Amino acid sequence: MSANLLLHSLANFREFILPALELAGARRIVEIGSEYGTFTRELCNYAVRVDGRFASIDPKPQPAALEFVAANRVNPHFQFIQATSIEALSKLEAADAWIVDGDHNYHTVFSELQLIDRACGGKPVLIFEHDVCWPCGRRDMYYNPGTIPPASCHPYTHKEGVMPDNPGIVPGGFRGEGALAFATHEGGKANGVSTAIEDFVAKHPCYRYEIIPAIFGLGIVYNADAPWAGKLSAHLQPWTRNPLLPIMERNRLDLYLKVIELQDRLSAPPARPQPQAPILSPAIFNQKPK
Repeated sequence: MSANLLLHSLANFREFILPALELAGARRIVEIGSEYGTFTRELCNYAVRVDGRFASIDPKPQPAALEFVAANRVNPHFQFIQATSIEALSKLEAADAWIVDGDHNYHTVFSELQLIDRACGGKPVLIFEHDVCWPCGRRDMYYNPGTIPPASCHPYTHKEGVMPDNPGIVPGGFRGEGALAFATHEGGKANGVSTAIEDFVAKHPCYRYEIIPAIFGLGIVYNADAPWAGKLSAHLQPWTRNPLLPIMERNRLDLYLKVIELQDRLSAPPARPQPQAPILSPAIFNQKPK
């Protein structure tokens, strides 16, 4: 039941992202992380509509995404690259927009941003980066920790979970049931998606970074001097400067975590009955010694 309650797909931002692509005149688009292919389909349809080209990168897509790939092998507007983002981006040419929802850790995100910046070579950049708020904003998450250089990989756990306002780990909580790992601590240097973006932008002041604080957070990185930057900024304002969104997101997370807690209780093995001391009849104490 909880999987159906969890909003996590970038498709939930379609009403914001697709008009933003149009404002920027984006015709060549790259997606990192297709997962089930839900938003992949919509981005491909957009590319067809504008007579553009769309590339999707994912090393281990879900079966639903692979079905879409198989059905679009001869689609001239679509390209699928089954590789890690760092492998693929080092070989790709510049694109107009980048939709990033891949491995949510500092090393991967910072490397992706560097490769995108290098590929664009001064051309205006528009990047949509998912999971910039809790839990991955200030805490690394790893799908495959073995692919992260040891010096860049924080201590992590596959078993314990995380909770808001707790920089450590907890039994239960938000977790990946072995499919992913969380760093055992939140915050600090080189930890988390938003930290990576902030460090990147600090080294490249030509970029602006804004956040829509909902559905785990959508970060938008773009050139402040792009010809479409003013229109994009106006498009962003109702979302990025709305004080109600972070309140609603926290409430959503609290309710979802309560569902997880209740499910954990239901799935826990029943407690073993404790042995009871024998009940002695008062008559025993009234017996005379033989």
